[in-house]
Amino acid sequence: MSVTLVYITTGDVEEARDIGGELVMRHLAACVNIFDNMESVYWWEDRLETSREAVLIAKTTPELAGKLIETARSLHSYDCPCIVALEAKQGDQEFFDWVKSHTE
Repeated sequence: MSVTLVYITTGDVEEARDIGGELVMRHLAACVNIFDNMESVYWWEDRLETSREAVLIAKTTPELAGKLIETARSLHSYDCPCIVALEAKQGDQEFFDWVKSHTE
């Protein structure tokens, strides 16, 4: 068994809480972590930008990752949100089992 971690940047902590809450309420994620006040440096519309964002990390199963990504995208305020899924094949088996038991 494996767990998928979905890394999502958001405009602020409120947006991260809104998206994260929806993902957990819909049982698409067993839990989320939110890191506020992350600094990002990136190119956007031919300009170098910097901004403060929040990071949301959602824990789900590989089977639900696609639906979770779709849902996060539909709730997101950005035109081109950073949503990246990473599969973890090794870790604490009890945690992996817990993630599975708390998702659809």
